[in-house]
Amino acid sequence: MSKLQKPLQKPRGTQDMMGEAAARFDHVVSVFDRVRRLYGFGRVEVPVFESTSVFSRGLGETTDVVAKEMYSFEDRGGDSLTLRPEFTAGIARAFIENGWQQFSPVKLATWGALFRYERPQKGRFRQFHQIDAEVIGAAEPAADIEVIAMAQQVLTELGVSDRVVLQLNTLGDAETRDAWRGALVAYFSAHRDVLSEESRVRLVNNPLRILDSKAEADRALMAGAPVIDDYMSSEAGAFFEAVQKGLQASGVAYVRTPGLVRGFDYYRHTAFEFVTDALGAQGTVIGGGRYDGLIGMMGGPETPAVGWAGGIERLALLAGEAFEKGSLVAVIATGDEGDVAALEILAGLRAAGVSAEQGWRGNVKKKMERAGKAGAELVLLVGPDELAAGEVSLKDMGSGVQIRVGRAEVVAAVVARLKGGGLWG
Repeated sequence: MSKLQKPLQKPRGTQDMMGEAAARFDHVVSVFDRVRRLYGFGRVEVPVFESTSVFSRGLGETTDVVAKEMYSFEDRGGDSLTLRPEFTAGIARAFIENGWQQFSPVKLATWGALFRYERPQKGRFRQFHQIDAEVIGAAEPAADIEVIAMAQQVLTELGVSDRVVLQLNTLGDAETRDAWRGALVAYFSAHRDVLSEESRVRLVNNPLRILDSKAEADRALMAGAPVIDDYMSSEAGAFFEAVQKGLQASGVAYVRTPGLVRGFDYYRHTAFEFVTDALGAQGTVIGGGRYDGLIGMMGGPETPAVGWAGGIERLALLAGEAFEKGSLVAVIATGDEGDVAALEILAGLRAAGVSAEQGWRGNVKKKMERAGKAGAELVLLVGPDELAAGEVSLKDMGSGVQIRVGRAEVVAAVVARLKGGGLWG
């Protein structure tokens, strides 16, 4: 490399992962994949890039994501494309384009990389990853209950549910929302002179988002702001009551949070976020809600839908203390005959579902050291003495206890030990 050349580095806001960080990431995805199958959610895949209009129409031109954060570019054919900043708009586009309404309701789940030009910070990247679950074509409160219960089970199986709080609110139906929106506009307009600059813009484009503001001047006005319950239609009230009763029956605890909103007209009824303060400032690890108007607004048939997305990086950080590595077995051999025997043993262990690796380089001492650093729970030694006796030495790396077993019994002995019994007692 020329002295004038800078060393190659990853772009700001991206990450390289291996070892425990990658294992934690994989653990989140594995848990999500297991839970989504339990709930009957099928896998869906959508492109990593879409026509820019998919997101500008689906998210709204005035959102921060569309206005400031999207990675958009013109391809060689002159088309404007955008790396996906979220999943829902792309899934809605696929639903419309492929005629999936014939299968309604559909329960879909996916995970993968997303892209937003944001200020990088702990647990937040410009290329980040989310898990995502959607129910499309179901207008019943039962769908809202199911997606929330599913999210709760993911958190429970990750071992982090005790550090997360479910915040729940309703945005009502169109009648409720319009009346509440009008009252909020009137209230904040009367206090426009003390609103933050950002909230003055939102007052015109997206008044409900003022309730999300973190500015002190805006927060001081929240106590006197109109609340949605004063404008709730009987139908919207009954829907929210059914959701709350369903969550209670499902054993899902929540906190009613009147300030929790979604800014656009296609959102209806349920809005929710699972939040934690265990990562520093309070942050959302899973968030979602009902978006009955989105598919119609994007040019498809009017279709009810509800879903959520969760940040894999944040969940992996949160699950750090609860994460447990799987058991690893190392097989160490000496000599050509030992290598052949080791390959046979490795094949048997892996066929039995045991994670196993072979030491390739160095003498036995070096291989043992590497096995210890890799976190091997057991080491299987295949040397000249073992080969002559038709046996394998098994060493417990935790206790230091070492025994010999016959070659034919080694896989069963390892499986028994990893289950907590076997020849070690």
